[in-house]
Order: sequence, then structure tokens, then C-alpha cells
Amino acid sequence: MSAGPSPFVPPAQPAQSGPPAPPAPPAPSASGTRLAGAVLIVSTVLVGLMAGLFFAFDVSVMPGLAAGDEQTYVTAMRAFNEAIDGNPLFGTVFLLALVAAVLSAVLEFRGGRRAVALWVGAAAVAYLVVLLITFTVNIPLNNELADAGDVARMQDFEIVERFKSTWVTTNVIRTLLCTTALAGLARALLLHGRTTR
Repeated sequence: MSAGPSPFVPPAQPAQSGPPAPPAPPAPSASGTRLAGAVLIVSTVLVGLMAGLFFAFDVSVMPGLAAGDEQTYVTAMRAFNEAIDGNPLFGTVFLLALVAAVLSAVLEFRGGRRAVALWVGAAAVAYLVVLLITFTVNIPLNNELADAGDVARMQDFEIVERFKSTWVTTNVIRTLLCTTALAGLARALLLHGRTTR
């Protein structure tokens, strides 16, 4: 008795454990990565310059002025403010530091480096607070000092006392915030280098 034909067994289908994985996002281009890195470096340098400026006022300029008389304090502080306000390089660095940090965060995020973007974004927020303090506290005090009249005829030096308390205190805060932003950008630079090797 001959054996019948063996039953046909269809080939096993691969098991489906779920929906197919979405395609991987395209890798960022080398030119885009280089641009993001360059902007991050620029942002770090600019914020570092501002942190250094505020720190110099904390440890040398303001203590030195406080050691003299009120008329010298007013005259010197007015001269410092006029020199800074009339210097386009300072204004460029002061504002471009924020612009560069925000642009850097956007470029890092679009390049898929989310951790880097987070650090840069935190630094941008810290520096934004520096700008807000400057425009709401320090600059109004500077303007009030400039409008106080001829220093040789001044009798009331209450504005000097407010500088020694309010202006000096907010400048220390600006230094701390700028230093915090600089540390965040330094961390971002380290992570950027690791993710682009």
C-alpha cells in the first residue's frame, strides 16, 4: 500500500509583535551640525564676556567707588555709564548673547540633540532674567543718577546710597545668573562634542 501524498505545509510567517516601526529620522547634515556648534561657541563666548564685566564691577569698581566720597562716586559712575552706553560693541554683545543662545537652542533641538538644547535653553532663560533686571532696575538707577544735576551743587546724595544697596545687589545677581548661564553653555558644549563624534 503506497503512502498518500504528504499534506502541503505553508511556510511559517514571521511573527508580528506590533505595528511596523516608523522609519528613522534622517541624520542631521554635517554642515548643520557644524553651524550649530559654531553658534553654541559664539553664545558661550558672549555670555562669558558679560559675566566677566559684571564680576569686575562686583570685585573692583563698586568697592573702589564706595571707598571714596559721594561726589567722586557720582562723577565716576556717570563716566562709566556714558562710556558703556555710547559703546556700540557693548550693546551688540549685551543683546546678541541672548539671540545666539536662543538660536543655538533651536539648532540643537532641530538636530536631534535634545539634551544639548535643554542646557542651552536653560542658559538662555538665565540670561533673559539678566536683561530684565538690567532694564527694570539698573538702567533706571543709571538714568536717575545722570539726571541728578551738577555734582558740585548736589546736597542730597541719597541716590548714592541706593546705588550702594540696590544697584550693587542686583549686579551681584546678574553676575550669578550670567555665571550660571555660562556653566550651562559649557555643559552644552561638552554634550555637543560627545554627540557629534
